[in-house]
Amino acid sequence: MLGLTLLYVGAVLCLNGLWLLGKIGDREIWVVNIFAGGVTMLVSLRLIFGGEADSASIKAGALTLLFTFTYLWVALNRFNGADGRGLGWFSLFVSITVIPVAIDALRHANSVWDTWFAWCWVGWGVLWFLYFLLLAMQRPILKFTGVATVLAGIATGWLPGYLLLSESFR
Repeated sequence: MLGLTLLYVGAVLCLNGLWLLGKIGDREIWVVNIFAGGVTMLVSLRLIFGGEADSASIKAGALTLLFTFTYLWVALNRFNGADGRGLGWFSLFVSITVIPVAIDALRHANSVWDTWFAWCWVGWGVLWFLYFLLLAMQRPILKFTGVATVLAGIATGWLPGYLLLSESFR
């Protein structure tokens, strides 16, 4: 399920980055955020409540829900006209949460994939911190954050997701 999840994380990050860069309008960016949020929610719920759930799958599901909540909040903000400051503060919470996750993943990496995935966590943590700076702290980093989001979508989502789905990278 990781390949599926990462593919749609890649899609939503790339499109959200393009949205930040003004290439996609506010009135349609919600579609991919709802869809990606729905996919990651279903995966998370299966990991957490599935018949074979254990502590590792519950942890994976809980961490995946951080993505779910982010995407659904972006979509909701497109409907309610919120300025995103609340999402910015949530992004700080997530970026701090990701620090021990990334350290633990790097410490226990035993393969090229493990190392790549650990660095993905680092990239996502940095990205969530950029959203904190952009939304909550109102820093003028919109273009930089947009470009970083597109690049993260490719390197941490689309590419590894596709490779996992095609069984080219295990």
